[in-house]
Amino acid sequence: MNRRLAALLVPVLLAVGGCTAGNGTEKESGPTGRQEAAANRPSPFQDCSALGTPPASGAPASASGGAGQVLPGLTLDCFTGGAPVALRELRGPAVVNVWASWCPPCRDELPAFQRLSDRAAGQLRVIGVNSGDSREGAQAIGEDFGIRFPVLVDRGERLKQELRRKAIPLTVFVDGQGNVRHVDSSGTLDDARLAELVRQHLGLTVPA
Repeated sequence: MNRRLAALLVPVLLAVGGCTAGNGTEKESGPTGRQEAAANRPSPFQDCSALGTPPASGAPASASGGAGQVLPGLTLDCFTGGAPVALRELRGPAVVNVWASWCPPCRDELPAFQRLSDRAAGQLRVIGVNSGDSREGAQAIGEDFGIRFPVLVDRGERLKQELRRKAIPLTVFVDGQGNVRHVDSSGTLDDARLAELVRQHLGLTVPA
């Protein structure tokens, strides 16, 4: 009975406390049939070619105040291929969501990030960073949830480590100068909370 109770409590604890790599990171030791099938399917995500240019009508570079922390000096691959992306070359305003398919709170909030991407198109950019995950898992979540914004790949969880956080999901708010204005690790974000954080840290009002 105790073992059955513990098994039932694990998903609840993951959803409340965030997810660490030990909670289910998928390791790829070599290609399998399922991994090869995922690699051969069209990616649900957008490519990353536009990430170095600012959104068409984003907030002015000075909208968030003085200088802030710069993004870590990491270069990550784009899920769709093409040239790797240097994080410090990202042009905001941007909301960067760090997620993994094995993380329940990540899965819960991803649709809200897609809706933010749709509503705020031209004002800010939503970017995903798939962290400590398998390609198959990330692709399946993108297909199942209709996630279309660009996604970078960070299998070594380097961004999480550079931000000195132990768990995901993480959401990084980046201003028009490429400075980090806020790193949110409070748990699952919904539409209202996302809109509030965007207004507070990026000076943008997102359409309802």
